[in-house]
Amino acid sequence: MEFNPTNQSLCLQQLCESNYQKLFKLIPNLLNVRTAAIGVSPRHSQLQLTVLEQSAYTLTVELTHCFSKNPALKGIPQVIIRVYLDACLAEVLSDHVRDNVSKVFQDPGLSYEIMHYKWRLNYFLQKVARSLFR
Repeated sequence: MEFNPTNQSLCLQQLCESNYQKLFKLIPNLLNVRTAAIGVSPRHSQLQLTVLEQSAYTLTVELTHCFSKNPALKGIPQVIIRVYLDACLAEVLSDHVRDNVSKVFQDPGLSYEIMHYKWRLNYFLQKVARSLFR
């Protein structure tokens, strides 16, 4: 069963705010990471963070988490996250299954489909982050 809120715009903003808080709870020194870092989640599984882009107000990172000891699944899931430092938001741009929204939707008029796509990407990060703290 998929969770699909009625007001996706508002819920997406709240989800990105929550993802920001969870990301900084998971990686408290995120702003000090310059290129890459490897850590251990509270559930003792490996996390790898790679800084892809950094500016005064945004940070784009790749977060990889290994749930499995199977080498074929190493590094899955992988998410690309844009962190908006001034707005305190973390938005997933793509994951190991779904491309960046700009590659998937060439027509900006498909606002409902774009919002739904972004919702699914960010809800995925929410579920992954929640599982790391169980």
